[in-house]
Amino acid sequence: MSILDTIIALVQGGSAVGLSIPVILLIGFILGLLHGATPDEHTWPITFSYSVGSYSSRGGARAGFTFSAGFTIQRAILTALGFLGLAAIYTAYNLDGYVYLAVGFVMLVAGWFLIRGSDIHLPLDAALERVFGRYFREHTHHTYDARRESSPEGGVKPVPLRMALVHGFVAGWGVGGFAVILIFVLAPQMPNVGWAALVGVMFGLGTMVMQIITGMLFARLARIKKLSQSQIQQIGRRTAARTLYIGGLAFMVVGAVVAALPWLASYYVSTGNPVPNLNQIGYATVLIVLVVGVVGGHSLWKAYREAVDGNRLPERVRGEDARRPSEPPPPNDGPAAPVR
Repeated sequence: MSILDTIIALVQGGSAVGLSIPVILLIGFILGLLHGATPDEHTWPITFSYSVGSYSSRGGARAGFTFSAGFTIQRAILTALGFLGLAAIYTAYNLDGYVYLAVGFVMLVAGWFLIRGSDIHLPLDAALERVFGRYFREHTHHTYDARRESSPEGGVKPVPLRMALVHGFVAGWGVGGFAVILIFVLAPQMPNVGWAALVGVMFGLGTMVMQIITGMLFARLARIKKLSQSQIQQIGRRTAARTLYIGGLAFMVVGAVVAALPWLASYYVSTGNPVPNLNQIGYATVLIVLVVGVVGGHSLWKAYREAVDGNRLPERVRGEDARRPSEPPPPNDGPAAPVR
């Protein structure tokens, strides 16, 4: 049986008994590619927000990589738990609602800080900067090397990618069709817990490849023609801030409803496609459309209009009315009016 036939059998509920270690690792990687390429409520909304906020294809690729790095760490832990039999809680309870609440809260906090125009200080900031150097320092307004980095044009900073790392780790605790195969079918077939964790790593690496590509495509949305670099940066940050903040609220509302009414998972419209994330239309699909399509799309359009309208201000507004309060009025060389 070929790898493709084996993956199709696994997706349709088949067993992984008898598969060799290299084949299982390869399947884990391919499943990760499929997971990153298909619409997923745990990945696309978050990658969209951070990628657009990076306002460049390279920054979007970084956003996808950073998010997937946190996700890969979590998947390694989860598959190890699956090997040990400690992930059985997922078979007894629907934890989607609680994961949505946690993901939404992190999105809300990140969006709130961006709306305020400030950065987020995390306890792991110093360690991340020591290990990764300028990779994270370029996406923050502070540094632990007692140096100040120069601000980009217009004073607008990119969205801090350190939060994407946290986001990836938190979002990874959501379990969908791909994770079920990973945890309960592939991981138990490995010889020990270390190999089981490696299955999660391969799945995360596959997801990372597709999320880097997706991040680059999302970031291209911010590269609007005939706008200055400063305007593109402002559009990216404003879009990311609103998407994270409002999208976080949406995640928390849906999470609260799903946590209170877990039986909602049984209500969906089947598409007839056996591939997870494409096999049904349920509340997860609604969440993707709501956050990426409605909130993200509207935020991007609104930020674009603000940048364009601000660039079309009349000369009177740009000049006299736009004068800074500290700027003195122009001198008056004419004779003073007589005092009566």
